[in-house]
Order: sequence, then C-alpha cells, then structure tokens
Amino acid sequence: MRSTRSIAVVGALALTLAAAACGGSGDDAGSVDGETNFAAGSTMLKLKESGRLRVGTKFDQPGFGLVQPNGKPEGFDVEIAKIIAERLGVPEDGIEFIETPSTIREEVLEQNRVDIVVATYTINDKRKQRVDFAGPYYIAGQTLMVKADNTDITGPDAFKDGTKKVCSVKNSTPATNIEKYLQDTAKQLVLFDEYQSCVNSLKSGKVDAVTTDNVILTGFVAASNDKYALAGTAFTEEPYGIGVKKGDKDFRNFINDSLEAAFDDGSYIRAWKISAGEYDGRDPRIPTVDRY
Repeated sequence: MRSTRSIAVVGALALTLAAAACGGSGDDAGSVDGETNFAAGSTMLKLKESGRLRVGTKFDQPGFGLVQPNGKPEGFDVEIAKIIAERLGVPEDGIEFIETPSTIREEVLEQNRVDIVVATYTINDKRKQRVDFAGPYYIAGQTLMVKADNTDITGPDAFKDGTKKVCSVKNSTPATNIEKYLQDTAKQLVLFDEYQSCVNSLKSGKVDAVTTDNVILTGFVAASNDKYALAGTAFTEEPYGIGVKKGDKDFRNFINDSLEAAFDDGSYIRAWKISAGEYDGRDPRIPTVDRY
C-alpha cells in the first residue's frame, strides 16, 4: 500500500476545519481551540499529551485491516484511525494497532485495552448497551462468497433447503443475519474467530460459502486469483462505526467532527483510494453521521 503522505498533506486544512465542525456540536468540552488545545480532563487532551493512541482493528481483512509481513496492519480502517490520530495531535508512530476480532470488540473498550475500535464494526442497538459509537464512516452490505465455479448459490435463499453450509465469525452481525435463511443453524452455520479460517474452510470444501460484508469479501476475492466470487447482491445494510468507551460523549463528538471534516476536505476519499479502493474502484457513499 502507498504511503499515507497525502493524508498528512491535508492535515493543516483538516485542523482548520475542526474549529468550525466542533463548534457545531454544541459541546465545548469536546472542542478544539485553534489547532491543539483541548478541554482540561478530556480524553482528547490525555491522548494528545501521551502522544499515543491505541486502536483495536482487524488483522485478517484485505482492504480494511490486514497485517503485513512487517507486523503492521493496512487498510481503510487503519487509514481512518490515522485521520483521527492526526486530528488529536498524535503522530503516526504513536499509534498502536491491537488485533481485535469481532468476539472481543466490546471487551477491549470496557477493559481499557484500547482507546477506539475501528474494525468493520456495525452499529446496532445491542452493542450500544455496552459501548458508544461515532459515525458511521462507511455503509457496507452483507453478501456471500463462493468458489468461482459454484452456480448453485445466488443469494441467501439458497440455504433454505438445509443442505448447504455457510461460514461467518462469532459475535458478528453477518452471523446473526444469515440465521433466518437456515433450516438448521447448528448444522449449517460454521463459526470461527476470524474470517481467514472461513476462507480456509471454503477452500477445503467444508463449507459452501462465506458470508460477511461485501467490501470485505471483495478483498478476499481480489486476492484469490479468481478462485472465489461474490454470489448475488448485498441483502443488508451495515453502518460501520468507531467504538469508544460507553458514556464518553465528548470524545464521540470529537470523532464525529473529525469524520465530517474528513468527508469535506477530501482526506476520507484519499484514505479509501489507497486502501479498500484498490479492490473496489467505486468511491464510497458519504454517510451521514448519527449524533444520537
């Protein structure tokens, strides 16, 4: 993946826009005074002064969070985290990426093991009981991946006959969504902690399909040398949010302001083009931030 230098180039503009964006939130405790002065006692000030931001993300998802041979992850979620860090005044070498599979996303926030989670994290009411969300910053849609020569599966209805198996990950929205299409969940749904294990099961023939969000599967398809293909079209809408500790409204407002500035100044699209956009050439639809 190319350097994120293009994002840094627009950093000054993003910071200038921050004052106007934060002023619109109506919450002085989460605002930026000029470029670097945050309210006393705020999470933003603590992170800026520490020069460190701990980010929970995926390590197994091409285009969004895939660990490289050097041990560092790359992808759209990683680039979004870099934008947030820059707005905080945390240098890129001060970001610590911590592997955070779906099963522990709430847990790492509750236990203060990370400061934010940017990990293809669908916003839903159940999760809001334990954590808060900024965003959404991306709208995905669930679909299916099959072997390229599979013509039997063209959508989720193919599993209603009870003969086919599908794989997803534990504690994920896609795993829950696919259940209503299955005759026998215990027999038809195979769950792992990470999607790479699902891909391995598809390769070996232990399952007939993998299901998760379309843009994640697009990355696996692109890396497969034409061994896999998407089956049918998206059958859900999945808003990806940035998870923060429950009750930290000021930090959530700050991240929402940062996202809206990135939408406006072009750094969001630049982040897409050097990550997931390399698999999916279409620019994403700019979402509307939900300040619930």
